Amino acid sequence: MAKRDYVVAGYVTDDHLPELTREDLAKLTHLNVAFGHVRDNAIVTDRLRHLGNLRQIKREYPELCILLSVGGWGAGGFSEAASTEAGRSRMAESAIHAVTVHPFDGIDLDWEYPCYGEAGIGAGPADRTNFTLLLAAIREALDRQGARIGRRYLLTIAAGADQYYVDGTEMDRAHRYLDLVQLMTYDMRGGFQSLTGHHTNLYTPTGDLFRISADASVRMFVRAGVPKEKIVIGAAFYSRMWREVPVRNRGLYQTAGSTGGYGPDFTALVADYIGRNGYVRYWDSEACAPYLFNGSSFLSYDDEESIRHKCEYVKANGLAGLMFWEYGCDRTHRLLDAMHRGLHGGGLSI
Repeated sequence: MAKRDYVVAGYVTDDHLPELTREDLAKLTHLNVAFGHVRDNAIVTDRLRHLGNLRQIKREYPELCILLSVGGWGAGGFSEAASTEAGRSRMAESAIHAVTVHPFDGIDLDWEYPCYGEAGIGAGPADRTNFTLLLAAIREALDRQGARIGRRYLLTIAAGADQYYVDGTEMDRAHRYLDLVQLMTYDMRGGFQSLTGHHTNLYTPTGDLFRISADASVRMFVRAGVPKEKIVIGAAFYSRMWREVPVRNRGLYQTAGSTGGYGPDFTALVADYIGRNGYVRYWDSEACAPYLFNGSSFLSYDDEESIRHKCEYVKANGLAGLMFWEYGCDRTHRLLDAMHRGLHGGGLSI
Protein backbone atom coordinates (compact mmCIF):
# COMPACT_ATOMS: atom_id res chain seq x y z
CA MET A 1 0.00 0.00 0.00
CA ALA A 2 1.41 3.38 -0.99
CA LYS A 3 1.95 5.89 1.76
CA ARG A 4 -0.81 8.15 0.47
CA ASP A 5 -3.31 5.30 0.71
CA TYR A 6 -3.09 4.72 4.45
CA VAL A 7 -6.37 5.22 6.25
CA VAL A 8 -6.52 8.03 8.80
CA ALA A 9 -10.06 7.65 10.13
CA GLY A 10 -11.80 9.56 12.86
CA TYR A 11 -15.06 9.09 14.68
CA VAL A 12 -16.93 12.29 15.42
CA THR A 13 -20.11 12.49 17.43
CA ASP A 14 -22.90 14.67 16.11
CA ASP A 15 -22.41 17.42 18.69
CA HIS A 16 -18.78 17.85 17.61
CA LEU A 17 -19.43 17.92 13.86
CA PRO A 18 -19.53 21.75 13.79
CA GLU A 19 -16.11 21.85 15.49
CA LEU A 20 -14.21 20.10 12.69
CA THR A 21 -11.49 22.44 11.46
CA ARG A 22 -10.28 22.72 7.89
CA GLU A 23 -6.80 21.73 9.02
CA ASP A 24 -8.08 18.53 10.63
CA LEU A 25 -10.40 17.63 7.75
CA ALA A 26 -7.42 17.84 5.42
CA LYS A 27 -5.60 15.24 7.55
CA LEU A 28 -8.43 12.69 7.52
CA THR A 29 -9.13 10.12 4.83
CA HIS A 30 -12.32 8.81 6.47
CA LEU A 31 -14.83 10.50 8.77
CA ASN A 32 -17.22 8.25 10.71
CA VAL A 33 -20.25 10.21 11.91
CA ALA A 34 -21.66 8.75 15.14
CA PHE A 35 -24.31 7.55 15.49
CA GLY A 36 -27.24 6.41 13.44
CA HIS A 37 -29.43 3.79 15.13
CA VAL A 38 -31.57 0.81 14.22
CA ARG A 39 -35.29 1.17 14.83
CA ASP A 40 -37.93 -1.22 13.52
CA ASN A 41 -35.28 -2.97 11.41
CA ALA A 42 -34.23 0.27 9.71
CA ILE A 43 -31.30 2.66 10.04
CA VAL A 44 -32.49 6.04 11.31
CA THR A 45 -30.65 9.33 11.73
CA ASP A 46 -33.23 11.41 13.60
CA ARG A 47 -30.92 11.90 16.61
CA LEU A 48 -28.29 13.59 14.44
CA ARG A 49 -28.81 17.35 14.40
CA HIS A 50 -25.82 18.54 12.37
CA LEU A 51 -25.95 16.44 9.21
CA GLY A 52 -26.42 19.66 7.25
CA ASN A 53 -22.72 20.39 7.86
CA LEU A 54 -21.74 17.41 5.73
CA ARG A 55 -22.58 18.96 2.37
CA GLN A 56 -20.20 21.85 2.91
CA ILE A 57 -17.50 19.45 4.13
CA LYS A 58 -18.00 17.30 1.04
CA ARG A 59 -17.81 20.31 -1.26
CA GLU A 60 -14.53 21.44 0.25
CA TYR A 61 -13.03 17.95 0.70
CA PRO A 62 -14.49 15.77 -2.06
CA GLU A 63 -11.88 13.03 -1.52
CA LEU A 64 -12.83 12.60 2.14
CA CYS A 65 -14.88 9.44 2.68
CA ILE A 66 -17.78 10.26 5.01
CA LEU A 67 -19.54 7.29 6.56
CA LEU A 68 -22.61 6.99 8.73
CA SER A 69 -21.64 4.95 11.77
CA VAL A 70 -24.61 2.98 13.06
CA GLY A 71 -24.84 1.60 16.57
CA GLY A 72 -22.43 2.01 19.46
CA TRP A 73 -22.43 0.61 22.98
CA GLY A 74 -25.98 -0.04 24.19
CA ALA A 75 -27.54 0.52 20.75
CA GLY A 76 -29.81 -2.40 19.95
CA GLY A 77 -31.98 -3.52 17.07
CA PHE A 78 -29.25 -5.34 15.15
CA SER A 79 -30.02 -8.87 16.31
CA GLU A 80 -33.71 -8.44 15.56
CA ALA A 81 -33.13 -6.92 12.11
CA ALA A 82 -30.55 -9.54 11.15
CA SER A 83 -32.72 -12.47 12.23
CA THR A 84 -35.02 -12.52 9.18
CA GLU A 85 -34.64 -11.98 5.47
CA ALA A 86 -37.29 -9.28 5.60
CA GLY A 87 -35.46 -7.49 8.42
CA ARG A 88 -32.14 -7.63 6.60
CA SER A 89 -33.76 -6.35 3.43
CA ARG A 90 -35.37 -3.44 5.27
CA MET A 91 -32.10 -2.50 6.91
CA ALA A 92 -30.28 -2.69 3.57
CA GLU A 93 -32.85 -0.44 1.90
CA SER A 94 -32.61 2.05 4.77
CA ALA A 95 -28.84 2.13 4.21
CA ILE A 96 -29.52 3.15 0.61
CA HIS A 97 -31.86 5.84 1.84
CA ALA A 98 -29.16 7.21 4.16
CA VAL A 99 -26.50 7.46 1.46
CA THR A 100 -28.85 9.03 -1.10
CA VAL A 101 -30.48 11.61 1.20
CA HIS A 102 -27.19 12.63 2.83
CA PRO A 103 -23.67 12.92 1.35
CA PHE A 104 -22.44 9.69 2.90
CA ASP A 105 -19.95 7.54 1.02
CA GLY A 106 -20.97 4.43 2.90
CA ILE A 107 -22.07 2.77 6.11
CA ASP A 108 -20.03 1.78 9.15
CA LEU A 109 -21.73 -0.80 11.40
CA ASP A 110 -20.89 -0.68 15.10
CA TRP A 111 -22.89 -3.62 16.49
CA GLU A 112 -21.60 -4.14 20.04
CA TYR A 113 -21.68 -7.13 19.80
CA PRO A 114 -23.09 -10.06 17.80
CA CYS A 115 -24.02 -12.93 20.17
CA TYR A 116 -23.53 -10.82 23.31
CA GLY A 117 -26.17 -8.93 25.29
CA GLU A 118 -23.97 -7.37 27.98
CA ALA A 119 -24.86 -3.88 26.77
CA GLY A 120 -28.55 -4.58 27.36
CA ILE A 121 -29.34 -5.30 23.71
CA GLY A 122 -31.01 -8.24 21.99
CA ALA A 123 -28.60 -11.09 21.29
CA GLY A 124 -28.50 -14.81 20.56
CA PRO A 125 -26.31 -17.57 19.08
CA ALA A 126 -27.87 -17.07 15.64
CA ASP A 127 -26.26 -13.62 15.47
CA ARG A 128 -23.05 -15.27 14.35
CA THR A 129 -24.40 -16.32 10.96
CA ASN A 130 -27.04 -13.61 10.73
CA PHE A 131 -24.35 -10.93 11.00
CA THR A 132 -22.76 -12.27 7.82
CA LEU A 133 -26.13 -12.37 6.09
CA LEU A 134 -26.84 -8.80 7.15
CA LEU A 135 -23.52 -7.59 5.76
CA ALA A 136 -24.18 -9.44 2.51
CA ALA A 137 -27.60 -7.81 2.16
CA ILE A 138 -26.25 -4.32 2.79
CA ARG A 139 -23.29 -4.88 0.47
CA GLU A 140 -25.59 -6.06 -2.33
CA ALA A 141 -27.87 -3.06 -1.88
CA LEU A 142 -24.99 -0.59 -1.83
CA ASP A 143 -23.46 -2.16 -4.94
CA ARG A 144 -26.81 -2.08 -6.73
CA GLN A 145 -27.29 1.58 -5.94
CA GLY A 146 -23.70 2.40 -6.81
CA ALA A 147 -24.00 0.71 -10.21
CA ARG A 148 -26.92 2.98 -11.04
CA ILE A 149 -24.84 6.12 -10.65
CA GLY A 150 -21.34 4.82 -11.42
CA ARG A 151 -19.75 4.84 -7.99
CA ARG A 152 -18.85 2.50 -5.15
CA TYR A 153 -20.16 2.84 -1.59
CA LEU A 154 -18.08 1.62 1.34
CA LEU A 155 -19.19 -0.85 4.00
CA THR A 156 -17.05 -1.06 7.13
CA ILE A 157 -17.40 -2.29 10.70
CA ALA A 158 -16.08 -1.36 14.13
CA ALA A 159 -15.04 -4.66 15.70
CA GLY A 160 -14.35 -5.61 19.30
CA ALA A 161 -10.65 -6.28 19.69
CA ASP A 162 -10.65 -9.55 21.64
CA GLN A 163 -11.49 -13.23 21.15
CA TYR A 164 -15.16 -12.78 22.04
CA TYR A 165 -15.75 -10.86 18.83
CA VAL A 166 -14.06 -13.46 16.66
CA ASP A 167 -16.08 -16.19 18.38
CA GLY A 168 -19.34 -14.28 17.85
CA THR A 169 -18.83 -13.71 14.13
CA GLU A 170 -17.71 -15.47 10.94
CA MET A 171 -14.91 -13.11 10.05
CA ASP A 172 -13.55 -15.43 7.35
CA ARG A 173 -16.85 -14.92 5.51
CA ALA A 174 -17.93 -11.52 6.80
CA HIS A 175 -14.84 -9.67 5.61
CA ARG A 176 -15.72 -10.47 1.99
CA TYR A 177 -18.48 -7.86 2.16
CA LEU A 178 -16.34 -5.27 3.93
CA ASP A 179 -13.89 -2.62 2.81
CA LEU A 180 -12.39 -2.12 6.26
CA VAL A 181 -12.41 -3.96 9.59
CA GLN A 182 -11.73 -1.32 12.24
CA LEU A 183 -10.47 -2.93 15.43
CA MET A 184 -11.46 -1.04 18.56
CA THR A 185 -8.06 -1.49 20.18
CA TYR A 186 -9.04 0.69 23.11
CA ASP A 187 -11.15 -0.06 26.16
CA MET A 188 -9.26 -3.34 26.13
CA ARG A 189 -9.43 -3.11 29.90
CA GLY A 190 -11.29 -0.73 32.12
CA GLY A 191 -14.90 -0.69 33.18
CA PHE A 192 -15.05 -4.40 34.00
CA GLN A 193 -11.62 -4.75 35.63
CA SER A 194 -10.19 -3.49 38.90
CA LEU A 195 -6.66 -4.53 37.87
CA THR A 196 -4.82 -1.52 36.49
CA GLY A 197 -3.10 -1.65 33.13
CA HIS A 198 -3.06 -0.33 29.60
CA HIS A 199 -6.33 0.06 27.72
CA THR A 200 -4.92 0.90 24.27
CA ASN A 201 -1.44 -0.65 24.23
CA LEU A 202 0.27 -1.74 21.04
CA TYR A 203 1.96 -4.84 22.46
CA THR A 204 1.28 -7.25 25.33
CA PRO A 205 3.92 -6.65 28.02
CA THR A 206 5.43 -9.17 30.40
CA GLY A 207 3.44 -9.56 33.60
CA ASP A 208 0.07 -8.45 32.22
CA LEU A 209 -2.62 -11.00 33.10
CA PHE A 210 -4.87 -9.61 30.36
CA ARG A 211 -3.01 -10.79 27.27
CA ILE A 212 -4.67 -8.39 24.85
CA SER A 213 -3.05 -5.64 22.79
CA ALA A 214 -3.42 -4.12 19.35
CA ASP A 215 -0.81 -6.55 18.03
CA ALA A 216 -2.53 -9.55 19.64
CA SER A 217 -5.84 -8.38 18.19
CA VAL A 218 -4.44 -8.01 14.69
CA ARG A 219 -2.94 -11.49 14.80
CA MET A 220 -6.24 -12.86 16.12
CA PHE A 221 -8.23 -11.39 13.23
CA VAL A 222 -5.68 -12.49 10.65
CA ARG A 223 -5.93 -16.05 11.99
CA ALA A 224 -9.71 -15.71 11.72
CA GLY A 225 -9.34 -15.03 8.00
CA VAL A 226 -9.32 -11.22 7.68
CA PRO A 227 -6.74 -9.93 5.18
CA LYS A 228 -4.22 -7.59 6.80
CA GLU A 229 -4.81 -4.95 4.17
CA LYS A 230 -8.39 -4.51 5.41
CA ILE A 231 -7.45 -4.07 9.08
CA VAL A 232 -7.45 -0.67 10.78
CA ILE A 233 -6.28 -0.39 14.40
CA GLY A 234 -7.59 2.13 16.89
CA ALA A 235 -6.19 4.92 19.03
CA ALA A 236 -7.89 6.49 22.05
CA PHE A 237 -8.25 10.23 22.46
CA TYR A 238 -9.29 9.70 26.10
CA SER A 239 -8.06 7.85 29.17
CA ARG A 240 -9.13 5.08 31.52
CA MET A 241 -8.69 5.83 35.22
CA TRP A 242 -8.38 3.68 38.34
CA ARG A 243 -8.51 5.08 41.90
CA GLU A 244 -7.20 3.86 45.26
CA VAL A 245 -4.24 2.21 43.59
CA PRO A 246 -1.35 0.76 45.63
CA VAL A 247 1.98 2.51 45.24
CA ARG A 248 3.79 -0.64 44.09
CA ASN A 249 5.22 -0.77 40.54
CA ARG A 250 4.20 2.85 39.86
CA GLY A 251 0.59 1.69 40.07
CA LEU A 252 0.89 -0.66 37.09
CA TYR A 253 -0.86 -4.08 37.33
CA GLN A 254 -2.25 -3.39 40.79
CA THR A 255 -5.68 -4.15 42.22
CA ALA A 256 -7.42 -0.81 42.60
CA GLY A 257 -10.32 0.29 44.74
CA SER A 258 -12.31 0.98 41.57
CA THR A 259 -12.72 -0.37 38.09
CA GLY A 260 -11.14 1.52 35.22
CA GLY A 261 -13.86 3.99 34.38
CA TYR A 262 -13.57 6.65 31.73
CA GLY A 263 -10.98 9.22 32.68
CA PRO A 264 -10.13 12.67 31.33
CA ASP A 265 -9.96 13.21 27.61
CA PHE A 266 -6.67 14.22 26.01
CA THR A 267 -7.55 17.91 26.21
CA ALA A 268 -7.88 17.65 29.99
CA LEU A 269 -4.87 15.35 30.30
CA VAL A 270 -2.65 18.00 28.73
CA ALA A 271 -4.13 20.82 30.78
CA ASP A 272 -4.29 19.23 34.21
CA TYR A 273 -2.63 15.82 34.40
CA ILE A 274 0.48 15.12 32.32
CA GLY A 275 3.34 16.38 34.49
CA ARG A 276 0.87 18.38 36.61
CA ASN A 277 -0.85 18.11 39.98
CA GLY A 278 1.39 15.30 41.15
CA TYR A 279 0.90 13.10 38.08
CA VAL A 280 4.08 11.63 36.62
CA ARG A 281 4.15 10.29 33.07
CA TYR A 282 5.80 6.91 32.61
CA TRP A 283 6.55 5.01 29.41
CA ASP A 284 6.14 1.23 29.13
CA SER A 285 8.64 0.31 26.41
CA GLU A 286 7.28 -3.24 26.11
CA ALA A 287 3.68 -2.15 25.64
CA CYS A 288 4.63 1.02 23.71
CA ALA A 289 2.16 2.88 25.92
CA PRO A 290 2.27 5.81 28.35
CA TYR A 291 0.59 5.98 31.74
CA LEU A 292 0.19 8.43 34.60
CA PHE A 293 0.41 7.82 38.35
CA ASN A 294 0.20 10.21 41.28
CA GLY A 295 0.55 7.70 44.09
CA SER A 296 -3.16 6.94 44.16
CA SER A 297 -4.76 7.29 40.73
CA PHE A 298 -3.59 5.46 37.60
CA LEU A 299 -4.42 6.60 34.05
CA SER A 300 -3.92 4.80 30.74
CA TYR A 301 -4.06 6.74 27.46
CA ASP A 302 -2.52 7.37 24.04
CA ASP A 303 -0.17 10.24 23.23
CA GLU A 304 2.00 11.30 20.31
CA GLU A 305 4.71 8.76 21.15
CA SER A 306 2.37 5.77 21.34
CA ILE A 307 0.60 6.88 18.16
CA ARG A 308 3.96 7.10 16.38
CA HIS A 309 4.59 3.45 17.29
CA LYS A 310 1.11 2.48 16.07
CA CYS A 311 1.76 4.21 12.76
CA GLU A 312 5.06 2.39 12.37
CA TYR A 313 3.29 -0.89 13.18
CA VAL A 314 0.65 -0.23 10.52
CA LYS A 315 3.31 0.37 7.88
CA ALA A 316 5.56 -2.52 8.93
CA ASN A 317 2.69 -5.01 8.89
CA GLY A 318 0.86 -3.93 5.77
CA LEU A 319 -2.33 -2.86 7.56
CA ALA A 320 -4.88 -0.45 6.14
CA GLY A 321 -4.36 2.32 8.66
CA LEU A 322 -5.31 3.88 11.97
CA MET A 323 -8.53 5.28 13.39
CA PHE A 324 -9.53 7.01 16.62
CA TRP A 325 -12.37 7.63 19.01
CA GLU A 326 -13.32 10.50 19.27
CA TYR A 327 -12.65 13.89 17.66
CA GLY A 328 -14.10 16.05 20.43
CA CYS A 329 -11.73 14.53 23.00
CA ASP A 330 -8.65 16.36 21.69
CA ARG A 331 -8.95 20.09 21.30
CA THR A 332 -5.17 20.37 21.19
CA HIS A 333 -5.31 18.70 17.75
CA ARG A 334 -1.97 17.04 18.54
CA LEU A 335 -3.07 13.42 18.26
CA LEU A 336 -4.64 13.64 14.81
CA ASP A 337 -1.57 15.53 13.65
CA ALA A 338 0.59 12.69 15.01
CA MET A 339 -1.49 10.15 13.07
CA HIS A 340 -1.32 12.16 9.87
CA ARG A 341 2.43 12.75 10.07
CA GLY A 342 3.11 9.19 11.19
CA LEU A 343 1.33 7.68 8.19
CA HIS A 344 1.63 10.37 5.53
CA GLY A 345 4.45 12.65 6.61
CA GLY A 346 7.47 10.45 7.21
CA GLY A 347 7.16 10.03 10.96
CA LEU A 348 7.51 12.17 14.06
CA SER A 349 10.16 13.56 16.28
CA ILE A 350 9.23 13.01 19.92
